[in-house]
Amino acid sequence: MSPADLPPFLLAVAFLIAVHEWGHFRMARACGVKVLRFSVGFGRVLWRRVGRDGTEFTLAMLPLGGYVRMLDERDGPVSPAERQHAFNQRPLRQRAAIVAAGPAVNWLVAILMFTLVAWMGAEVPKAVLGTPVPATAAERAGIRSGDWVHAVSSDGQSWDEVRGLPDLLDAVARAQALREDLYLQVTDGQGRGERRLHLDMTAPADASIGARALQAVGILPYAAPLVSSVKPEGPGAQAGLQAGDRVLALNGRAVEDAGQLRSLIRAAPIDDVAHLSLQLRIERHGQVLELSAVPRAVAENGQRFARLEIGIGAAPERVSVSYGLLDGVVKGAQDSWNLAVLTVRMIGRMLVGEASVKNLSGPLSIAEYAGQSARAGLAPFFDYLGKISLSLAVLNLLPLPMLDGGHLMYHLFEGLSGRPVSEWWQQQLQRVGALILMLMMALALSNDVARLAGWH
Repeated sequence: MSPADLPPFLLAVAFLIAVHEWGHFRMARACGVKVLRFSVGFGRVLWRRVGRDGTEFTLAMLPLGGYVRMLDERDGPVSPAERQHAFNQRPLRQRAAIVAAGPAVNWLVAILMFTLVAWMGAEVPKAVLGTPVPATAAERAGIRSGDWVHAVSSDGQSWDEVRGLPDLLDAVARAQALREDLYLQVTDGQGRGERRLHLDMTAPADASIGARALQAVGILPYAAPLVSSVKPEGPGAQAGLQAGDRVLALNGRAVEDAGQLRSLIRAAPIDDVAHLSLQLRIERHGQVLELSAVPRAVAENGQRFARLEIGIGAAPERVSVSYGLLDGVVKGAQDSWNLAVLTVRMIGRMLVGEASVKNLSGPLSIAEYAGQSARAGLAPFFDYLGKISLSLAVLNLLPLPMLDGGHLMYHLFEGLSGRPVSEWWQQQLQRVGALILMLMMALALSNDVARLAGWH
């Protein structure tokens, strides 16, 4: 994380908190409840304005939270003339609607952001796969280097089109989180020889989100086995390798892609590295050359590997993906629903120990992602806003007393039993909820620190 990541992070958080509180605010007014204060942020007030109806609007220094304070007899005396405008005097359905409006608006913002991304379109890597990691679900499924994925299915009957690598990544992450089968419809790079492959994702595994979801099942995006860079005075340079060389074979074994080439180099026996020689067949400007390289031994995580100190892999082929007016709205709604289901299932799996709590990201990771997406362009930043907004919606709907979901549980109890939750029980549940939230925040922050420190 760099200082440049902070402004887009703060802007995103302030905006999403403001729209969340605006949802509560607008629904409260629609239900006839008097709003005393609408605040975004905490700490010293930077800006204040009082509306015609007496509502105080404030913007504070730290935009990492917010609240809407409504007239409520539980907070203090209310004059008889205003009693009908108190929150606690409104019907149960209205109180529940006011509480649910915040997460609902965050969900709508997520759909809007994903829809805008679909309309804007993007250049994304083509869904072409490299040689799978050995002894993984991808290898067992029969994936081959150069396979082009056209569609995915959870049952082998109903298929969803894959327009680019991000679509495949989302499908793999979802199947991983739900522990359900995934079927791939693939051809070769020219669209010939259609095959259907079965990825067994039902076995317990450490579910991941993002690019790690592909790697966890052994799927590697295709990259041509090109030498992209050569470190001066390194083993590759001493062997005569140059940037732009295409590696055709290593020690007599044909090389299909960059991932396979990296694996073959790392797998070279290095017990006697001084006498180890890697025989490379390369193509340079249309000519085939034979080179011999003596790798350097390096230690990683207590193991020794061979390294030629060269950059490997060309930029993947990219395709343009965009959606029409109606298709974009459908895509935005589908993406928001799929991500919400994935998030809830991931939280559930972490609670029962079927997924690692290392997948929980904290403010440092979120801020870093904000900076990266902002630098990448408008569409990636909108995608980031959509994901964070949906995360806020899902998080706030969790049945924890300090969150909107906890208050909805109170209203559900009241609706079923005919009486509100007692103040004593509310106080005890508040303490438990506060403890759980603090533990979650501490865990997320420790994950951030460990990741930045390179501990995992």
